[in-house]
Amino acid sequence: MNETGFIAALRALPLHPGARGLADDAAVVSLGTETIILTHDVLVEGRHFLTTQDMADVAWKLVATNLSDLAAKGAEPIGVLLGHMLGGDDARFVDGLGEVLEHYGVPLLGGDTVAGEAPRSFGLTAVGRATHTPVPSRAGAQIGDALFVTGTLGAAMLGLEALRAGDGGDPLPYTRPLARLLEGESLAPLAHAMMDVSDGLLLDAFRMAEASGVSMAIDSAAVPVADATRAMACLTWGDDYELLFTLPAGTCPPVAATQIGTVEPRGFAPLFLDGEAIANSQGLGYVHG
Repeated sequence: MNETGFIAALRALPLHPGARGLADDAAVVSLGTETIILTHDVLVEGRHFLTTQDMADVAWKLVATNLSDLAAKGAEPIGVLLGHMLGGDDARFVDGLGEVLEHYGVPLLGGDTVAGEAPRSFGLTAVGRATHTPVPSRAGAQIGDALFVTGTLGAAMLGLEALRAGDGGDPLPYTRPLARLLEGESLAPLAHAMMDVSDGLLLDAFRMAEASGVSMAIDSAAVPVADATRAMACLTWGDDYELLFTLPAGTCPPVAATQIGTVEPRGFAPLFLDGEAIANSQGLGYVHG
């Protein structure tokens, strides 16, 4: 199984309504007057970070990627639970964990520690509370909406290249990504649909369109990219953790963002790039397996 097939198999299991059919960034669970947001991500050595990387950066990325899922729900973090695999440079991991938790003002709730063999992997569960209900989902895009994205796409790709080359380039967009928590909270009352860009802009837009039962029409020239000479690579690269969202036509986003397309009636394909229909998600971004 690849990632898509495995998730499809999981959908045959008993699911809580808050799981949203395993088709969203996080689970949304109502408890009394509060709505709790839960998400869990794993980083694997050699796939999500280099073996030679500073473990402080790995800890930062582990937390930031999970908080990015909370941001896509407009959630305020409550705390995190850590799954840590012991190995070299555990002290540096703790250093980085302290830095990222202090940066976002998020406490550690607990977790589990194990010993094992390389490659190492680390898991983190982030818990948050919704700042607005209904909580945005991937499935809310409406025909006529404008499609926006925050930030610049492809910056993480250039950061990884700089890290590998060691040539003085800036690796931070890859090693220490930023979760758009404040932007997510501002957008939550307005956005019809919202998700973070973790697997590539085109793939994530395809997923949003499928979940919403619409087509997304994207103008590639409108997308802010980190390297105009490799624009398509920037559109299919992951790890940027920007927010992709739709707003009603004519609504000005309350955060810095760029309109990159529109939401259209469901046509031949979920995604149209510069007018060309894309009916298959293969090659649009990163999929495990």
